[in-house]
Amino acid sequence: MRILIEEYQYDVAEVKDILHGIDALENVEGKVSIHYVGYYYNTLLKDCVFILPKVLLKDVEGQERAFGKYRPEDIADLGKDNPLTPLERDFLYKFAVWIYRAIVVYKNDKQNDTDIVYHTKIAQIGKGSRRMSNTYLDILLQLLQFNRDNQSFFFFIVKNLHSGFNKINWTRTISRESAIVQDEQPIYLKPVNKKRQINFDEELLVIFFSILNFIGDTYGFPKEIKCQFQLIKGAQFKTYLNGYGRTRLRQIKYKYFSDKALELWNLCYAFFDEARQVFVSTEKKEYLLVSSFYHVFEAIIDELIGDNPLPDGMDKKQEDGKIVDHLFTAKSLIENGTSQTYYIGDSKYYKMGHPLGPESIYKQYTYARNVIQWNLDIFNRGEEPKSGVKLRDDVTEGYNIIPNFFVSAKMDETFDYANDGIEKTDRLHNRHRKEQFKNRLFDRDTLLLFHYDVNFLFVLSLYARDNASQKADWKFKVRNKFREEIQDWLQDDFNFYAMAARPGVDAKQYFKTHFQEILGKTYTPFADNQIFSLALDNAAKYKESNDTLMAELNNYFFVRPCKLGTKPEPIIEAAKREEGGFIPASEKDGVLMVMMENYDTKCKSFLSSGEIAIGIKYTKDSMEIVEHLSSIGFVLFHQRKTEGQHLFAVKNTCQVVSSDDLDSDRYKTVTTTKMYLSVDIDTSIELDASTIDSTKKVCTKETRYDAQFATFNALTKK
Repeated sequence: MRILIEEYQYDVAEVKDILHGIDALENVEGKVSIHYVGYYYNTLLKDCVFILPKVLLKDVEGQERAFGKYRPEDIADLGKDNPLTPLERDFLYKFAVWIYRAIVVYKNDKQNDTDIVYHTKIAQIGKGSRRMSNTYLDILLQLLQFNRDNQSFFFFIVKNLHSGFNKINWTRTISRESAIVQDEQPIYLKPVNKKRQINFDEELLVIFFSILNFIGDTYGFPKEIKCQFQLIKGAQFKTYLNGYGRTRLRQIKYKYFSDKALELWNLCYAFFDEARQVFVSTEKKEYLLVSSFYHVFEAIIDELIGDNPLPDGMDKKQEDGKIVDHLFTAKSLIENGTSQTYYIGDSKYYKMGHPLGPESIYKQYTYARNVIQWNLDIFNRGEEPKSGVKLRDDVTEGYNIIPNFFVSAKMDETFDYANDGIEKTDRLHNRHRKEQFKNRLFDRDTLLLFHYDVNFLFVLSLYARDNASQKADWKFKVRNKFREEIQDWLQDDFNFYAMAARPGVDAKQYFKTHFQEILGKTYTPFADNQIFSLALDNAAKYKESNDTLMAELNNYFFVRPCKLGTKPEPIIEAAKREEGGFIPASEKDGVLMVMMENYDTKCKSFLSSGEIAIGIKYTKDSMEIVEHLSSIGFVLFHQRKTEGQHLFAVKNTCQVVSSDDLDSDRYKTVTTTKMYLSVDIDTSIELDASTIDSTKKVCTKETRYDAQFATFNALTKK
């Protein structure tokens, strides 16, 4: 077996014979490189050549080394003074199987670019000239081919195995068993059947189908086992792999004489034999090659982490001609409910440790900008995306965070196919941030980029097995990992808070008034759209400005630390209980004073809903209320004395409504007026009224029970 590595620069003289029959690119310096990955048979050397992906190459002190330690020229011939260890040699044989399976899965998916796949059938076992060496891949493919081509042979053996089986041997039954005579007829309760003997044809078939079952489970090949034998599985089959298989086959070899049985025995023995010697016809050229293997790697990663089709009608080829590799929707980074956002990925098929170029980073930012604009266009057309993703928040005018990441391939040094190895890359820079304005995480022009490495062997084998359940399990796992680790990275650089408007504060109006101070720092991501997320860069240079902003916000909002993915509702509720009736610095300082005797009884009718209708008349006090509707931020229930006062914030602007238009379930303070003030109050918190003196508002005997308007300053105790 000969080994070449994709895109490595070989001296032409050293690999001229190995390259016989395949196109390669030679430069003016006498160097040659191969831009394929896969397998082909060299008719000149009568040997197979396996071209490995360049991901096996690693830069060591400025020199490219296979497995990080071998000159690729030194391992080109596995049969001649090769420095590879037995473990590395065994890895290469099995690696050929995974590459073959991955290319077949890629080729069978009609959505992929199959023009890059070059395939001529692997040669059949036969009586032609013998190859110098044979790969593990050869043997597995021949086992599968034998199964497809010899179904009649299997059924012939099975039919002979069971012919006459279980028929009663009357001679032995009569001579050995006692009969019961009933109605002059003998009845034998224990008839003697024909004895079953060890059948070596059946044992060979059991071994063969057990091998098919093993390679089906391990590599994802179709099993196509149509004979119902008790197969060798699990730990018992491992003993066959560890040497017992060859031993047992040698013990029963003398039992076979037909050509088919001997051919099957040779195949099974070749599977268990470490030397992997088998006769294969070499009459025709054979190959399975892929040019531009990075397309295959992209397809592997997209199948394992991406959405297909892309969400919300998006296309991989964007309007500016750029092609995004991977795009999917998953849980938003900020909240832990049902809110979704887009995740953008790009797979990088490089040699181990190869750094990202600035062009790749810039293109990835462009992908994010295009996705943002696509989402905005959906809403600008008056439509709703099927995914439910809305990146721009209309209240704060902030933008949701779009996770954007690279995925690069690396090789597990122990050749472990089971460990996904998905982790932050150990390259010099594993995260990037591009921003137009500093300290604005929720700004449209703040773009984040992260970089992961994944074990090439794991994703290759997972894709090649083509097991839908296994792929779905890993997709769920890796998406959660991306989300959680990106959350951790963000929390290294930013402090996150949950904030909710204090009673009497109109959050929407506040954001409009203080637009410049909070733009890009706030966003509305939660199920409760009255709770907002605040993100502040924790770098030392922003400490002073952040402290100033926090002091300002605390006058109008409950603000508490809230980690990404944490439910904010309990945090805000705790803040409300802690601060209780603190009166905010509301921009609406008007107080609607409502005289209410027997408050403890009457309040039960409206505190649960917060909906109340306050009767007004055509009086001076009522006209004053109407004139100041837009400035009313609070309702004070009182009894013309400082005791028994109850203060609540108003949720929305009060409205004047006639008795006929008033909602029937809204509580009325009086029933004798024709006009009412419809008020929604925030009853979640009763504010501290100890600094207010309701007696400061003058009334007459006739207007004692009428509603009145006052400002906080006018009612505050001196």
